[in-house]
Amino acid sequence: MDTNTDEVRKRLIETFRPQLKNLIKTEQVVHRIHFLTEEQKEQILHQNGDLRAADRLITEVLKAQHEPGWFRVFVDALEQGGCERAAKYAEGQIPSAEQEADNDLYVELIRILFPSLLDKMDAADVCVHCYSSKLITDADKDIINAEAEPRNKASKLLGRIVKGPEGWFSTFLNILRQTEHNELYKLLSGQSVNEQHAEKDPSHRDEPTGNECPAPSPAKDVDSTRDSPEESTDLYKAENAELEDPTSSAEAPKEGVLHKAENAELEQPPKEDDECDSRAEAGESPKKQIVLRDYQMEVARPALEGKNIIVCLPTGSGKTRVAVYITKEHLDQRKKQGLPAKVIVLVNKVPLVEQLYSEEFLKFLKPTYKVERVSGNSELKISFPEIVKRYDVVVCTAQILENSLERAVSGEDEGVHLSDLSLIVIDECHHTQKGGVYNHIMMRFLTQKHKNKRLEKERKKTKPLPQILGLTASPGVGGATKMSKTEEHILRICANLDASTIMTANLGQYRKESEKKVESIEARKADPFGDVIKKIMNEIHEHAGLNPGHECGSQTYEQWVVQTERDAVKEGNENVRDCVDHLKQYNTGLQMSNTIRMCDAFSFLNSFYEDEKKKKTSPDGEAINTTDTERFLFTLFEGNKDKLMELAKNPEYENSSLSKLRTTILQEFTRRNNARGIIFTKTRRSAIALAQWVQDNPKFGDLIVNAAYLIGGGDQSDVKPMTSAEQKDVLKKFGNGEINLLIATTVAEEGLDIAACNFVIRYGLVTNEISMIQARGRGRAEDSTYTLVEIEGSNVAEKETVNEYRINMMNKAIAKIRGLNPNDYEKRILEFQIQAIMETRLRVKKSKQKGISNSSPSELKLICRKCNIAVCTGDDIEIIENMHRVNLSPQFSKLFMVKENNTLRERHLDYETNGSIACNECGNPWGSMMHYRGIDCPCLHVKNFAVTLNGKKISKCAKWSELPVKFRAFDYALYASQLASNSDEEDEEEEEEEIE
Repeated sequence: MDTNTDEVRKRLIETFRPQLKNLIKTEQVVHRIHFLTEEQKEQILHQNGDLRAADRLITEVLKAQHEPGWFRVFVDALEQGGCERAAKYAEGQIPSAEQEADNDLYVELIRILFPSLLDKMDAADVCVHCYSSKLITDADKDIINAEAEPRNKASKLLGRIVKGPEGWFSTFLNILRQTEHNELYKLLSGQSVNEQHAEKDPSHRDEPTGNECPAPSPAKDVDSTRDSPEESTDLYKAENAELEDPTSSAEAPKEGVLHKAENAELEQPPKEDDECDSRAEAGESPKKQIVLRDYQMEVARPALEGKNIIVCLPTGSGKTRVAVYITKEHLDQRKKQGLPAKVIVLVNKVPLVEQLYSEEFLKFLKPTYKVERVSGNSELKISFPEIVKRYDVVVCTAQILENSLERAVSGEDEGVHLSDLSLIVIDECHHTQKGGVYNHIMMRFLTQKHKNKRLEKERKKTKPLPQILGLTASPGVGGATKMSKTEEHILRICANLDASTIMTANLGQYRKESEKKVESIEARKADPFGDVIKKIMNEIHEHAGLNPGHECGSQTYEQWVVQTERDAVKEGNENVRDCVDHLKQYNTGLQMSNTIRMCDAFSFLNSFYEDEKKKKTSPDGEAINTTDTERFLFTLFEGNKDKLMELAKNPEYENSSLSKLRTTILQEFTRRNNARGIIFTKTRRSAIALAQWVQDNPKFGDLIVNAAYLIGGGDQSDVKPMTSAEQKDVLKKFGNGEINLLIATTVAEEGLDIAACNFVIRYGLVTNEISMIQARGRGRAEDSTYTLVEIEGSNVAEKETVNEYRINMMNKAIAKIRGLNPNDYEKRILEFQIQAIMETRLRVKKSKQKGISNSSPSELKLICRKCNIAVCTGDDIEIIENMHRVNLSPQFSKLFMVKENNTLRERHLDYETNGSIACNECGNPWGSMMHYRGIDCPCLHVKNFAVTLNGKKISKCAKWSELPVKFRAFDYALYASQLASNSDEEDEEEEEEEIE
C-alpha cells in the first residue's frame, strides 16, 4: 500500500468533508463499503439525521484500518449509491467556484419554493420521468414509492433531486415542463409576469435545451456572514436529505433560519402578512435568511440548548452572525413555548450600536421581531425601560443598561431588571473584567444566581435570569507570562460570564492567514530639525533648573514630564509647571518628526503657541497677565521658529520610516487592481497628518489612492474627535471603494465592521496580543498582507514577537480549559465566582464607608492649575444628571471668560457644549460652557484645577469620581424661574422705554 498516496487521499476527503456530507446518501452507500464492520455500519445509520450519518461515515472511513484498494471501494460505493458528484469530490475532480455557487443557488431556490412544489407537483408522475432521465437511482425510486402520502412522496423526491448528478436543475426543469407543471416551471425558471403572458403563445416560448439553466433570482437574497467572505451554503436536509413539509404540524411555520442544529429541515418561507406587505410597499427589503457554516453551527450548539457560553472565533469568521442565529432561535423557541422573550445586545462602543443594529439584527430579524437601538447619541422619545418593554431585541451600549439596572435598584425610576431579560449578548466580552461596565452587569447576574441557589434550598421563589452569550476574537492573557496564569485569566472571564464552556472551532478551508512582513528602518544619518527642538528643550531645562535624566523624544521622558507637572501643581510652583507643559509639547513634536513629516511636527508646535497667545487675550482683545517664564518660553520659540520652518521644508532630512511606508503602500497598490488597505497608527494627530500626506503626494495620486482618517469619538485629547456620523460616513465610503486607504487609530481594530481589505499596515504601533489579533483580522481578502513598519527606537518587532508568544500561550490555555473534566471546570468557575462576588461586596462596603466619611463640599477647594488663584469651593458646585459639575454662583461668573473652542462638538441630548471657559487672570482653560435646557451652565473639568481637600493638596485628580464629595443636585426649576423673572423684567424695561 502506498502510504503517501493514502495520506493524500485522506487529506482530500477531509478537505471536502462539508461537500461530501451534503451529497452522500448514507443508507445507499454504507452497505457497499465492505471494510467497515457491521457494528460501525449500525452506528452510522443510527445517527440523528443524514448530515450526522454522512459525517460519521466519513470519520469511520478515515480512521479504518486501510487495506489496499480501500479508496477505490469508497469511491465505487459512492458511484453505485447514486452519489456521483460526491465521488468526483473524493477523487479531487472539483467543480469551478462558479458551478458550486450556481448549484447552491439552485438548492436554495428549491427550498424557497418548497411548499408550492409539495402542493402542486404530481410526485408519482415526476418520479417516473426523473428515473428515466437518470436523475434518481433504483434505490431512490424504491424509497420514494414506499411513501403512500403524496406530500411525503414529493418530499422524498425533492430531497434526492438536489443530490442528483451535474445538470440536475436543468433536467428537473425539463421534466416539470414535460409533465405540464407549467406554473412550477415558471416559478423555478425565474420568468417575469410578461414572459409568462408571452408563453401563452407557443410561438414565443423559449425552451431550454441540453444543460441550459435559467438563472433563478430569488436566491440572490442569500447573505454572507458579517466579517467573512461568501458562505458555503450547507442547505441540505439532515434527515435523509428530505425536504419536509413544515406546515404539516399544528405550529405556524418559523421564519427564515435555513440551517438547524438538529435535524435541519428545509423550511417553508413565511407567508406575507399585512405588516410584511406594508413594509414591502414602503420599500423595505424582505427579511433575509440566516445561513451558518458548519464550524459556526458547531460553536452555536450549546447556546441553542440554552447554555451560557463564550464564542471565541477569529476576526472575520462571522461571530455576530452566530449571535443573530442564536437570537432568532431563542425568540422562536420561547414564543413556541409561550414564554416571555427579551434580548439585549451589549456593545462597548457607540459606533457598534448602529452597525450591529442595521447590518445584522434588524436585517435578519425583521419583520418577525421588533428591533431597536439605543446609545448616548440616540434622541429618545421614550425611556429606556419603555423601549425594552416594546421591543423584542434592543442593541445598546453597556452603560445604558447598567444605568437602568442601577436606577431600578435605587428606586430612582422603574428601570430595568435582569429578570426582564431572557438573553444578553455581550460583544467583545473579553472586557468583562474588574472595573469594566460589562463586569458590573455580570456581577449583578452572579450575585442573583448564587442568591437563587440559597432560595432554592429554602424552597422560596427565585428570580429568573437571562441566558448569557459572550463573543470575542481573543480573551488575551491578561499580562500573564506563565501558562498557569493565562489559564486563570481565561477562567476568570468564563466565570464572570457564567460560561459553561468557551467554544472554539477549526475553520478549515475558511481560515485565512495574512502574509506577514516586517520592515525595519535605519536610523537617520542627520536630524537637524530634531536637534533644534532638543536645543530648545535643554534651554528650558536650564531655565527651570530641571534635570530629566531621560532622552528627549522618548516615552520615558514623557512619563517624567507628567510626574514633574503633577509635583509642580501640588507645590504651587507656577514656573516649573509652565516649563514642563511646554516641554511636553516639544517632546510630542519630536515624536511626530520621527513618525510623520517634519512640517506636521512644526505645524503642531506653531499651533500650540498660537493657542497660548490667544489664551493671553480676552474675547474683548485685552491682554491678560503674562509671567516672566511665559515671556521666556514665547521668545524662545519665536527665536527658533524660522529655522524650524526652513528645516521642515527640506526633504533631505525627512524620516526614513515615512519613506518605507510610502514604498510599502505603492507596492500594495501596484500589484493589485483594486487594492484596499488600512494603516494603524498610534495617535489621532498622526492619523490626520498621514491622510494629508497621502493626499499631498502626487505618486499616490497617479495610482488613484484615496485616503481618509478614522479616529475615536472621545474628548480626551486636544484633537477634535469624530462624531459617530462622521465615522459611519468614512466607513461607508471605504466599504464602497470611494476611499481605498483608511488611516486609523486603534478605534478601528476592535469590533467595527470594516469591509474586506487587501493589506494591513501597523505603522510603529504595537499594543497587546488582543489588538494584534484584531488588526490582523482586518485583512480579509484572499491575498491579504500584514506589514509591520518598525519606526526608529520603537522596538515594535520585538513587541510583536512577544505578542505572537502570548497568542500561542492563549490558544494552548483555551485548549487545556476545554479539555478539563466538567466537574473540575465547574469547581474552578465556582471558586472564581465566589471570589468575584466577595471582592464586589468588599468594594461596595468600602464605598459605603467612604460615603459615610464623605468630606463636606465646603472642604473642597479648587485652585487654577496655572496661576494658583482660588476659584471656588464645593458648596458652589451642583451636579446635572449625575455627570456634569456646574457652578452658577454670581461670584464664580466674575472669574472666567467664555471663548470659542473648536474641539468641542454638539451633543444631541438635553444639552450641548458651545464654548470653553477660561481663567480671567491667566487664560488657563477651566471647562466648557454647557447649554442645558435653555440655561447656560459653566461646566468644570477637575483636571484643569489644583485640588485641596480637607487642607491636603491632591497631586493628580483626572475625574470627579475620584473625590469623596457628594455635590447637591442641580435645581433646574430655581434657575429656570430666575431666568424667566429676569426676562420679564427686561421686557417691562423695554416697554417703558418704548412708551417714553
